[in-house]
Amino acid sequence: MGIRLGYQMPNFSYGDSVEKLFPTVIRQTRDAEAAGFDTAFVMDHFYQLPGLGAPDEPMLEAYTALGALATATSSIQLSTLVTGNTYRNPTLLAKAVTTLDVVSGGRAVLGIGAGWFELEHRQLGFEFGTFTERFERLDEALQIIVPMLHGERPTFSGKWYRTENAINEPRVRNDLPVMLGGGGERKTFALAARDAQHLNIICSPSELPRKIEALDARCAEAGRDRSTLETSFLAFVMIDENGDRARAQLKQVLRGQGLDPDALSDDEFRAATERMFVGTPDDVAADLKERVLDRGVDGLVINLPATGHVEGAVELAGRTLRPLVDA
Repeated sequence: MGIRLGYQMPNFSYGDSVEKLFPTVIRQTRDAEAAGFDTAFVMDHFYQLPGLGAPDEPMLEAYTALGALATATSSIQLSTLVTGNTYRNPTLLAKAVTTLDVVSGGRAVLGIGAGWFELEHRQLGFEFGTFTERFERLDEALQIIVPMLHGERPTFSGKWYRTENAINEPRVRNDLPVMLGGGGERKTFALAARDAQHLNIICSPSELPRKIEALDARCAEAGRDRSTLETSFLAFVMIDENGDRARAQLKQVLRGQGLDPDALSDDEFRAATERMFVGTPDDVAADLKERVLDRGVDGLVINLPATGHVEGAVELAGRTLRPLVDA
C-alpha cells in the first residue's frame, strides 16, 4: 500500500460555475499524480465543515467523485480522509470501496472513522448517537467490512449491525488496505492496531510524541509488530516561492474561519495555526520535518486550502515534499 505523501482536497469552493467544478478536481488529482503524491483524498461529508466554510458551500459525495477520478488517473491511490461510518451500512461501504478498487484497477484505500459532524447527521437524518455508540458501531462495522474485503462471507449479529453470509463480488484483490483516521489513544488506536494497515493521526504536532507512544502501547496489547502499521499526519499548507504571499494565504484561511488574524494575541494565533505550515518551499519542508516527521510519523497528507485549485500549486507542493518522505 504505502501512503507516504497524500494530497487531500478539503473544499470545492473554486469560484467558478458548477460545470467547471469537477474538471478542477480532476486537474488537481492529475497534478498530484504527476508531482509524486501517492494518494489523493476527498472528504466524506455532505456539508462543508466548520473552519473551512459555510455548510452550504459545495461538497461532493465522496465515492461518486472517487469513481470518476479513477477513470481520469492511472497510478495514484484513491481514498477518503475519512469515510464516516455512520453514513452507510457497513456492507454497502464494503461494496462501494471494492467497486472503486475494481474501477481503478486496485488503487482504492478504505479510509474510515467513527463520524463526528453532528449538523450533517441531524439535518440529513443520519443517526448520530453518543460518542460511545459511534465507536461501538465502528468496531462492529470493521468486523464486517474487513472480512468482506478479504473475500470472506461474514455472518455477524451485533448490537448495531447484522449480516448473513455477506457476499462481496467482484474483487481485484483480497488485501484492499484499511486506513483509520482519528486521534483517540484508546479506541481509535486500538481499532487501528487490530484492523488497519495505516493510521492518519489527527492532533496538533506538539502531541505527536504522546500519540506515537500510545499507538506503540495499543499495538503491543494487540500482539502486533508496530512497524507493520504505517502512520501519517494531515497538515494544512500555505506554500509559495514568495513567503509574503504564503503568509497572505494564511490570513485568507483564518478569515475564512471567522478569525481576524490581525486582532489575535500571540497565544491565540499560535493555537489557531498549530496545524498550519506556512512559507517558502524551504520553510515548509523544514517545518514539516521538524514538527512531524522527526517525531516518528512515517508520512504526510497535506491540503492546500487557499490555492489547491490554482494551477501550479499542487506541483510546487509535491516537488517540495516528495524528497522529505523519500529520505
